Amino acid sequence: MGISGQEIFIILIVVLILFGADKLPDIMRTMGKGMREVRKATDEIKKEFESSTEDIRKDINEVTGTVTKDINDMTEDVRKDFKEAASPLTDEINSAARDINNEVK
Repeated sequence: MGISGQEIFIILIVVLILFGADKLPDIMRTMGKGMREVRKATDEIKKEFESSTEDIRKDINEVTGTVTKDINDMTEDVRKDFKEAASPLTDEINSAARDINNEVK
């Protein structure tokens, strides 16, 4: 949520009335310094959060990769086993189909 130009102008007028023109530069300097410190602290917190979660993200990616590889390996094994089990049955069906075709002709 940003402050509009009118709001800043009203705030400056109130500060000018309360503290006087001679204190205004000091107040603005102090506010600027405070805003820089808040921004710096926010940036530090963001960097700390990103660095602390980086290890967690790496671990999750490693686990995801391992699980994906294991699932792919198991799927391939199941496919091979199914083909091996289905092969004699397929041969039997093809042989029966040939026999039927020969008898029909």
